Amino acid sequence: MANSNQKPHAIFIPYPLQGHVIPSVHLAIKLASKGFTISFINTQFIHHQILKSQSKTNTIADDIFVESRKLGLDINYYTVSDGLPIDFDRSINHDQFMASLLHLFSAHVEDIVRKIIIKSSTTASPVNCMIADTFFVWPSMISKKLGLSYVSFWTEPALVYSLYYHMDLLRKHGHFASSDNREDAITYIPGVPAIEPVDMMSYLQDTDTSMIVHEIIFKAFDDVRGADFVICNTVQELEPETISALQVKKPFFAIGPIFPSGFTKTSVATSLWPESDCTQWLNTKPKGSVLYISFGSYAHINKNDLIEIAHGLLQSKVNFVFVLRPDVVSVDDPNPLPEGFSEESNDRGILIQWCCQVQVLSHPAVGGFLTHCGWNSILESIWCSVPMLCFPLLTDQFTNRKLVVDDWKIGLNIGRKQITRKEVSEKIIRLMDEKSGYEFRKEIVEVKKALENASKNDVSSEKNLSQFVNELKVLIGNKSKK
Repeated sequence: MANSNQKPHAIFIPYPLQGHVIPSVHLAIKLASKGFTISFINTQFIHHQILKSQSKTNTIADDIFVESRKLGLDINYYTVSDGLPIDFDRSINHDQFMASLLHLFSAHVEDIVRKIIIKSSTTASPVNCMIADTFFVWPSMISKKLGLSYVSFWTEPALVYSLYYHMDLLRKHGHFASSDNREDAITYIPGVPAIEPVDMMSYLQDTDTSMIVHEIIFKAFDDVRGADFVICNTVQELEPETISALQVKKPFFAIGPIFPSGFTKTSVATSLWPESDCTQWLNTKPKGSVLYISFGSYAHINKNDLIEIAHGLLQSKVNFVFVLRPDVVSVDDPNPLPEGFSEESNDRGILIQWCCQVQVLSHPAVGGFLTHCGWNSILESIWCSVPMLCFPLLTDQFTNRKLVVDDWKIGLNIGRKQITRKEVSEKIIRLMDEKSGYEFRKEIVEVKKALENASKNDVSSEKNLSQFVNELKVLIGNKSKK
């Protein structure tokens, strides 16, 4: 029998966006607590932003995992260039950023991976595995070249993975990459119930597939076919048919939700902006009376849409915490709200640039979340039993919205065709009202139970994680014998 006792030493490379870095950090800690050695590689830009966001009293210097190592976890930390200057605006210049990740980043990664392998070769725990975000286009190639086992980490729901994985079927049936994409329901993706084209990711709704993001998606989902395992931040009970169909193709493990052990408390900094503390203000508000509003860490919102949301919020008369990144519309428009918004809202709401989202969502005063439908936000909202108003902006958020509203019935749509202040106000009132919002609060408690149960020992996600670790050890042991 193969040696399954060799200690895994994984080089872990998250995609350099906050929504990918956060679950990657928490997964790295979780794997280290199971006996892995982890060599974690952030880009220099991500590390720079994390450092900038920290208070002057919280100095993490050159290593975000310093506190984790004090707890006995074997996590090393490295940074590498993504091919662009630190001060380059990656959000506004999205296509240039993506082009750099596609064409330049892999050379920098391969160089540092080789150095880590050489450094570890004389230790008791040599590198034998790479864990990398599925959206990278090179992990399978680099892992094969360097003799490492390769684990692809998918940070979004299995439904989104499956739609990307089956782009060939979508193309064959005329639902994708056609000058005139079909608009009828998609009924032929294995394990995926009928889905409308408008519920696919924004990149799969495009008729022009010549953009840099499409090149990345095409290459990434070619590359992932070379992975030894895929691990996914979802829960088996929430997407059973989709996951079962994917497991026919390759070992695919649902190991979510990936949160820090204390949920609201983590020893590792991951925020890219300074966080405001809303706790004292929230303490003054009645239970379930506050609507939390955030459009995530990266996407931009149309100014007219933001103005309609702001007016609808004022008309609803509910209490609110409104997160507005300085660049949420544009770096050239740091004050995009309608004139007089702050004065009219009076003491009913607060405007902040960023916050610790899990701390806000877990506060008893918060009763609803107007969200862009990023996957981390959805999982966090479910964990806190906070129903959602869904306003997706790009990529997987449209598909995530379908899960929240249509499948799990724990939220409402706003602005599916055109957003108006009247609709925003009416939907806010419906969600936040004790009687009309009851159905959503009742359903989200049931969905939360699925997340909680999956996280228990010998159930679903924990069981899948243990199985993944055991199978990876066997694979590493087999490779070491060759």
